[in-house]
Amino acid sequence: MTRLAIPLLTVALASPFAAQMTAPREPLAARIGHTDPSRYTHSRSHNSAGDMACELLVPPTAMDVNLNFVHRCEIMPGGGVGAHFHNTNEEMFVIFDGQAEFTIDGRTSVLKGTVGAPCRMGHSHAIYNPSDHPVEFMNINVSSIKGHYDAFNLNDARTDVKQKDEIPTFMTMRIDKSLLKPIEHYRGGEGTVQYRRALDQDVFLTNWAYMDHLLIPNGATEGLHHHAYVEEVYYVLNGSGRATVNGETAEIHKGDAVPVRLNEAHSFAGGSDGLELMIIGISTKKDVIDTELGGGRGGR
Repeated sequence: MTRLAIPLLTVALASPFAAQMTAPREPLAARIGHTDPSRYTHSRSHNSAGDMACELLVPPTAMDVNLNFVHRCEIMPGGGVGAHFHNTNEEMFVIFDGQAEFTIDGRTSVLKGTVGAPCRMGHSHAIYNPSDHPVEFMNINVSSIKGHYDAFNLNDARTDVKQKDEIPTFMTMRIDKSLLKPIEHYRGGEGTVQYRRALDQDVFLTNWAYMDHLLIPNGATEGLHHHAYVEEVYYVLNGSGRATVNGETAEIHKGDAVPVRLNEAHSFAGGSDGLELMIIGISTKKDVIDTELGGGRGGR
């Protein structure tokens, strides 16, 4: 993504934990990021040939773990992200509709949404939209060092790739309801949900722990629970419902992102049209993942 947002934020994040000790936690409704195309800003990323239009959906200040950003965007026709490396960050491009050309380590494949492609530290990556209509897009970036962002551009927009692999030579994440499995009383909740761990911690080199796909029908819930070593972002793929975090409840809808910090007790309920979620999990330490049912300590 663009290099402007992260360096400007790095100074403010030099002592994130000290800032949290003095600043009160925002109310839940104020912490939820809302996808709003009217807030999108057009830009070109890593020497791309065309534009994207993006907003910062989840800033690094929303988390204690090493999240750099979640950007919510549209890739304009002929736009994308030029080929580049991150040597201290891991990144994942996710498209929600249509298709796009994903490139990792110089190999390109056409992927159809909803799909993501994680890219480990030290591997080049790019994305390009060759179609005549915008493609809905998300970029997630997790750092090995809190508040640090790096990029090395290859000055290659990947706009005219002749050879494309029918089967990708890189890792992908499919968000597909047909892959979900039913779980009754998930985390002590009501009814039956549909769940799948789409990516686990072995995919990543950083403390990025997992990507989950969860479908909560109307009348069902993900039970109240907390994590001592994992923070999460719940992103609403489709539908609507309710998020409860530390005793506060807010209505959530398609395009919303709910950050949940350490030890914050949280639960989610499906609305009349159900609630489909993609969950980003990031640990405080590599390979340390925990879940405790019931209320936590209310955050720090």
